Amino acid sequence: MTDASRTALEHLRDTGAFQWYVIPLLLIVLYVYAVEVERRNWNVLFAGLAFWGMDWFNEIWNALVFHFTGRAPVWGAPGGDSAYLILIGLNIEICFMFAVFGVVAAKLLPADKELRVLGVPNRWLLAGVGAAAAVGVEVVLNSMGALTWEWPWWQARMPLLVWLFGYLPFFWVSYWVHDMPRVRTKALTVGTLLGLDALAVVVFICLGWI
Repeated sequence: MTDASRTALEHLRDTGAFQWYVIPLLLIVLYVYAVEVERRNWNVLFAGLAFWGMDWFNEIWNALVFHFTGRAPVWGAPGGDSAYLILIGLNIEICFMFAVFGVVAAKLLPADKELRVLGVPNRWLLAGVGAAAAVGVEVVLNSMGALTWEWPWWQARMPLLVWLFGYLPFFWVSYWVHDMPRVRTKALTVGTLLGLDALAVVVFICLGWI
């Protein structure tokens, strides 16, 4: 087990690290979604939730990698400065950030989903650019020690996998949900994704795997 993983385990779901700033952060997230509900902007609302659900999916398999290898997760959040470390690679601050990130990404979408930019479909282009920007931020966080990468195939010098598996699916699924023609379909899709995430978290925590 790596030193960073050992440190993260010491802080994993430790309520003693709680800080009061978590409460206003939660209210900010709720406000962001309340605005979309008030405006009945279901495209953005469900796109944001889909983005968040994809992050949970990634965080769950990342924690399982740590359990089954016994060495390190693909990415880790050591947890020393976090108010609460939910999973080995997910703290409460990251969780809230991704909840808002999807809403921001959806709001940047052109209304015309058929529009091409430089000959490229705008959804594909924005997904690629958004994922690349997110990887850039992670590289900076990794260089600061706030985010750990301890496998040779997941490093700043090999960002393709981080881009392809770490972020691109978030944007693809979010935009796919955004462009669904019916609100009911959006709700069922997002509900299924979040429901599976919640079930996996409960089961794997009970098993002691994450």
